[in-house]
Amino acid sequence: MRRGIAATALVASLALAATACGGSDDSGDSADGPVTITWWDTSNATNEAPTYQALVKEFEAANKDVKVKYVNVQFDQAQNKFDTAAGSKGAPDVLRSEVGWTPAFAKKGFFLPLDGTDALAEQDKFKSNLIEQAKYEGKTYGVPFVTDTLALVYNKALFTKAGITEAPKTWDDLKKAAATIKDKTGVDGYWGSTQAYYAQSFLYGEGTDTVDADAKKITVNSAAAKKAYGTWLGMFDGKGLHKADTTADAYAHIQDAFVNGKVAAIVQGPWEITNFYKGSAFADKNNLGIATVPAGSTGKAGAPTGGHNLSVYAGSDAAHQKAALKFVNFMTSAKTQAAIAQKNSTLPTRDDAYTAEVKADPGIAGYQTVLSAAQPRPALPEYSSLWGPLDTELPKIAGGKESLDKGLSTAETAIAKLVPDFSK
Repeated sequence: MRRGIAATALVASLALAATACGGSDDSGDSADGPVTITWWDTSNATNEAPTYQALVKEFEAANKDVKVKYVNVQFDQAQNKFDTAAGSKGAPDVLRSEVGWTPAFAKKGFFLPLDGTDALAEQDKFKSNLIEQAKYEGKTYGVPFVTDTLALVYNKALFTKAGITEAPKTWDDLKKAAATIKDKTGVDGYWGSTQAYYAQSFLYGEGTDTVDADAKKITVNSAAAKKAYGTWLGMFDGKGLHKADTTADAYAHIQDAFVNGKVAAIVQGPWEITNFYKGSAFADKNNLGIATVPAGSTGKAGAPTGGHNLSVYAGSDAAHQKAALKFVNFMTSAKTQAAIAQKNSTLPTRDDAYTAEVKADPGIAGYQTVLSAAQPRPALPEYSSLWGPLDTELPKIAGGKESLDKGLSTAETAIAKLVPDFSK
């Protein structure tokens, strides 16, 4: 830790910010009273938020000079809301920011660089790939708060009943396992998603992505990508493979079928751990199998790294930024991360938070084993938006309303508008 440099950098950054309008509702602030900061939490209001609200009270009890105005903002609305609020100098002091938002908001100057501040005083304790994912143009704009990735989750009892003793290593292995499970149990072996985020692993399995950020080239319609999406499409057709669900409620249908033992395996993230346990199939938590997402023809296996950072609004004044940095440091400490993991079954972002008590949850322990295969996203502000065109086209392809070539060509044209300086 470089505390001398950190203090100097912090004073300088806060002095520059002092003339900006504060992002908090600070009407309760007074010269001799606590500073009130606003935190927009974008977590699930039912499953996760109560834990965070309790931690806010714990922080306030230990820091009498700071009050936290907690606001739970619906995740699918938060990005646009923050963008609008920050543009008018009225954003919250702290945002639970999805990792894909970080470079976009940093590029606009909405996030405060955190290098050398108290918020990153223990930077070396965090997983290095997560710190890299919080960077933009060499500066760090978020502290990793919770992380996630995708895994092949499966019903151990159904696999055992079908005589399958280990998780499939490749998509071909999964196809064969699905057929066997159908024969032996009458239950479908696998149900895939038509959402672009879930299809991303197929791209990694062929050594490609939607774009090559370094080469500034769109690769979603390349030969490798076509092969990847061809494999993805093939996972909806065959014995024991559930047909594609292209309805608006597909996510809920897939999740419900899995937790109630109506399908043996799906690809899913750790944000559903608590919901897995609520299903009849996983009343015994140890029945939940977790394995790396199957590999493609290159032998590579991987899934996108997701999760959230805590970021500080650059438009807040000096006093609010100082309080916000203290709050972020508390919320991302090893003790707090371990407490969050135990309450919410989410994955900590620092190794020292994976205590024996945390790993007693088989879901967390299982997902920890697949984190090494997680692929960090490139620091491209537009990257997360690139899945939008694919979310439009992939259901059409999977539903037989559009050919693979036509769908990828249309997606490529739409992506080109999002990254106009990229070549095809």
